[in-house]
Amino acid sequence: MDMLGETEKKRQTPPMLKKILQYDVQITKTFVDRALKITALKSLRNHSQLLEISCHGIVWLAGWLTFIWLFNSKDLYQLQVNMLIALILDIVVVAVLKAFVRRRRPVPMNKLMEVGPDKFSFPSGHASRAVLISFILIYFDSVSIIFYPPLMAWVVSVSISRVLAERHYLLDSIGGVGIGILEGLFMSLIWLSQSTSASILSSLSDEKLDGGEYHV
Repeated sequence: MDMLGETEKKRQTPPMLKKILQYDVQITKTFVDRALKITALKSLRNHSQLLEISCHGIVWLAGWLTFIWLFNSKDLYQLQVNMLIALILDIVVVAVLKAFVRRRRPVPMNKLMEVGPDKFSFPSGHASRAVLISFILIYFDSVSIIFYPPLMAWVVSVSISRVLAERHYLLDSIGGVGIGILEGLFMSLIWLSQSTSASILSSLSDEKLDGGEYHV
């Protein structure tokens, strides 16, 4: 009994943090109520499932591995390897933070909405992933400048839709955006070179990739 009491005591939320979280719940509810009266934001909620899929971790990881497998070009090696590392990093960081923070997801006003297997809310992995992917594509000039506005619109839409769909509180999405930026900055520090990326892909492939360090 004493051990159980000590465990419960350790899990108690500090008063200041508890107050912040309570304000977050209230502000989020007010935001959702008012946002759903605006046509453009209501549309985001209606398309929240599509936006969720567009930034789902498994979808991106599986899709990116398929992209690496199908497109064997030395011009793509650096982006392929570094983005793969970034996606894995994001999944691990978000999973660890969710397990540590253990904040419960909002209870949807619409009780028929699917809750899903992931019951923890902070941070929003969709928000962090959208920011990280866009950060890499923009910061490292991986895409043309004409794609910058659509990428930014995607990031904003994904982040806000997670709140409007009542899958996250506002602080969860804001935290996810911040984590995505930090992950992007970290990737800029460890960014692998073209030759290193080609070597990694060569070691993972049954065939020697053209342009790789071990090409014969």
